[in-house]
Amino acid sequence: MQYPKDYRKFLKTDDWEKLGQPGYESDQQKGLPRPPAEKPYPEDARLIDLVSPEDIAVGNAPIKQVIGQRRSRRKYTDEPLSIEELSYLLWATQGVYRHIERPDGRVITLRSVPSGGSLHEFETYLVINNVTGIEPGLYRYLPLKHKLLFIRSEEGLSQRAAEACCGQSFVGTGAVIFIWTVIPYRTEWRYSIVSHKVIAIDAGHVCQNLYLAAESIGAGTCAIGAYIQNQVDAILPVDGENEFTIYIAPVGKV
Repeated sequence: MQYPKDYRKFLKTDDWEKLGQPGYESDQQKGLPRPPAEKPYPEDARLIDLVSPEDIAVGNAPIKQVIGQRRSRRKYTDEPLSIEELSYLLWATQGVYRHIERPDGRVITLRSVPSGGSLHEFETYLVINNVTGIEPGLYRYLPLKHKLLFIRSEEGLSQRAAEACCGQSFVGTGAVIFIWTVIPYRTEWRYSIVSHKVIAIDAGHVCQNLYLAAESIGAGTCAIGAYIQNQVDAILPVDGENEFTIYIAPVGKV
């Protein structure tokens, strides 16, 4: 079957030569301020401390071994993840190891995964089901503080997420479900019309780190690209335009 070629266009680099030309200037080239590196949250929000990267002692398996045993894993035990293990998975996928503050007050972050222009366009939401010491519910990771932001608790949240993943029931059996959203403007600010290929590439970097980190602690994950967009967006909730779900991955002990 031949698919319309326009569907494939964003995978190509045909538009790079247009970037910066009249009508294709990025907001960075126009002198507009860089968007924040992290979504804001209320001052009275409930924050949960994580184990600091310096104190994390798990995940020391040899990288060759971890790469060799990496699989998509869909069956999980009832064993919970520890807070230390969750801290490690979050650090491995979006952890900040250096902050650079610009004169205008904006913060650039260097993280555990590569990102075009160090723009890091993703937010990490977690449906926590079975993590020792953490109430089940919906959370968001705050990479600048390395903390969890509690959003809400809800009966049957894991099952609701599984149903939104086209009925893939195993999604709801993990100890935690990673749901990454994208805020496209973080990338569009610099890369304008070529941003969307960069975003797709960056999403792969994040989830592959989750695969390897999970394997290194005796856990497993399975990347999910099949989900009903508006249903997952409504769980978080996000507006579906300026921020929307881009990737999902349940994690559990195996």
